[in-house]
Amino acid sequence: MLYRAIFFLVFVAGGYAIGLREGADYQGILWGAGIGLIALILEYVLTMVGFGTVIGGLAGLSIGLLFAKLIYFPLRTIFTSMDGTYIGLVFNALFGYSGLLLGLRAGKDFTLSNIIKAFRSRAEEGYAKVIDTSVIIDGRIVDVCEAGFIEGTFIIPQFILQELQHIADSTDSLRRTRGRRGLDILHKIQKMTTITVKIVDEDFPQIKEVDAKLVALARMMGAKIITNDFNLNKVAELQGVTVLNLNELANAVKPVVLPGERMNIFIAKEGKESSQGVGYLDDGTMVVVDNARRRINQQTDVIVTSVLQTTAGRMIFAKLKEDADREELKMARH
Repeated sequence: MLYRAIFFLVFVAGGYAIGLREGADYQGILWGAGIGLIALILEYVLTMVGFGTVIGGLAGLSIGLLFAKLIYFPLRTIFTSMDGTYIGLVFNALFGYSGLLLGLRAGKDFTLSNIIKAFRSRAEEGYAKVIDTSVIIDGRIVDVCEAGFIEGTFIIPQFILQELQHIADSTDSLRRTRGRRGLDILHKIQKMTTITVKIVDEDFPQIKEVDAKLVALARMMGAKIITNDFNLNKVAELQGVTVLNLNELANAVKPVVLPGERMNIFIAKEGKESSQGVGYLDDGTMVVVDNARRRINQQTDVIVTSVLQTTAGRMIFAKLKEDADREELKMARH
């Protein structure tokens, strides 16, 4: 209350000082007191009804009066008898009051916190990602999120949840296990603090294929798609949707292997050619070794001869170290 009294006295003193300079000190005091009183009334109104309500009311009143003018002036041009009547005043009162009521009602939600939320949701929308079923079932998305490489909002449409539920209810034991794993993975993602999961109801009933629905949803929301599906990846990119492919990410972070490099692998099975043996690195990369069929179920030293990079992943070709040493010895003799 004290600061209001000081505020009012400042206006009175200011009015007196201006009035004294103009030779009208009493009028200056009255003007200062009047302006100070109006300011205090406005402050009280803003406190009681809220800033948003006042702004909404003023905006609604202004728009209502503008509509009244836009309607009245053409009518006055057509019907000249309306000149000098109170019809213009009636229009102003009717539209102004209607605009005021609508503005007051709409202004209740016009608060600073709501404005911040609106801007934040817009910003988050730009970082939103639509999740494909293959990524959920795969499960690596959890590790990627926990490592901090992906954050923001994950969009899970109802038709993806239905597909997961359908897989989890399958009579085939393998599909049923995959579906239940997908539901468990989704539950883990929901618990993460860096990820916001939003379930949306957009279904696009005119579109039958789930992949096409995902692309349509991503385009509508301006979101990216996270997938492992090569075909979905290509279709989405053709339609201008950004795709984050976890397989491509996995390939990008695999250790670089160069021709001539030595490695020790376990020969797990025979290859396509009669003499070939096949082993795997820890990250799942296939290593095809010439003349290694006789080394199946053995740990073997090999030398990399070439690396083939495909859309499906990376394949390493190698030969037994003893064969490589023998070739080097022959070349040295020649």
